[in-house]
Amino acid sequence: MTYVLVIIAVALTFDFINGMHDSANSIATVVSTRVLSPLVAVVWAAFFNFVAAFVFGTAVAKTIGSGLIDITLVNSDVVCGGLIGAITWNLITWYFGIPSSSSHALIGGYAGAAVARAGVKAIIPGMPWVKTLSFIVLSPLIGMTFGWLLMVAVSWIFHKTPYGSVNRWFRRGQLFSAAGYSLSHGANDAQKTMGIIASLLVANEALFRDPAHPLHWMHLPNMKSIPWWIILSAHFAIGVGTLTGGWRIVKTMGSRITKLKPFSGFCAETGAAATIALASLTGIPVSTTHTITGAVVGVGAAQRFSAVRWGVARRIVYAWILTIPMAAAIGALSYGILSAISH
Repeated sequence: MTYVLVIIAVALTFDFINGMHDSANSIATVVSTRVLSPLVAVVWAAFFNFVAAFVFGTAVAKTIGSGLIDITLVNSDVVCGGLIGAITWNLITWYFGIPSSSSHALIGGYAGAAVARAGVKAIIPGMPWVKTLSFIVLSPLIGMTFGWLLMVAVSWIFHKTPYGSVNRWFRRGQLFSAAGYSLSHGANDAQKTMGIIASLLVANEALFRDPAHPLHWMHLPNMKSIPWWIILSAHFAIGVGTLTGGWRIVKTMGSRITKLKPFSGFCAETGAAATIALASLTGIPVSTTHTITGAVVGVGAAQRFSAVRWGVARRIVYAWILTIPMAAAIGALSYGILSAISH
C-alpha cells in the first residue's frame, strides 16, 4: 500500500514537472511580446491551468488510463516504471532547453513498461492508438493552419488601421488568448496524470476495498468515473509546476522560432487553444508543445517564409521523433529494475 501511495506522489511530481516543462509554452508568447512580465504571466497561466478542472471532462484521462494499455496487465511496477521513463526524458530535454512532449514521454514510458512486463499483448489495438499517434503529426499541422489563417485574417481586417492601435488592442486580446491556451493546456495535460493515477488504483483496487479501511475513499473499481480528489490534485500539481516557470523553453518558444508581436502572439495562442480544446473534448491526448509550436510556425510563415527560423524548428522535430521510443526504452529498463527489486 505504501508503494501505491509513493507512486501517486511520483505521478503528481511528473505533473509538476509537466507544468514546469510544458506550461512555459503558454507564457512564452505573452512574455516575448512584453504584454505581461514573466512573473505575472506564470501566475496567470497557473490559475487557468487549475480552473480547467471545472471546465472540461475526463475523456483524455480515460483514454490514457484504459484505452491504450490493457489495464488487467498493469501492476504498480509498470506504472512506476512508465513514470520514471517519462520524468527522466522530460528532465533531459528540459536541461537542454528542447520543447519536447511531456505527453508523448508519458505514453511512451507507460507503454514501454507495460510491454516489458507482458509483451506486445499489453497494447490495446484500436482507434485510441490511431488517434494518439496520428495527432503527433496532425496537432502541429492543425495548430499551424489555424495560426496561419488567423494571421492572414487579422492582417487583412486591420490592414488600414494604424499599427499603434492594432498593437494596443491585441495587447489586451493576448490576455484572453493566453488564458484560453492555459485553460486548454491544463485540460489536456493534467488529465494524462489523472489517467495514470486512476489506472494504478484500479490495478490495486483490492488494497482499498474494505469499507472499514481508512483509505477506502481511494478505492476505484473501474475507469468509468474519475474521483474529484484525483482531478483536483492533478490540476493543482500542474498549476504549481507552472509557477516555477521554464525560462529556457520560454526563450526557445517565444523568440528563437520566430519574432512575435502582440497580434501575432494572439493568433498563435488562439489557434493552439482551439486545437487543444477540440482534442480534449474528444478524448485525444495531444502534445500541447507540438500544437503551440505549430501555431507559432504558422504565424511566422504567414508574415514571410523566412521569418521562421527553420533550424531551431528542425531540432525540435528531432526531439519529438525520439520522445516515444526513448521514454519507452527508459520505462522498460525502469520496470525491469523495479521488478527485480520487488521480487
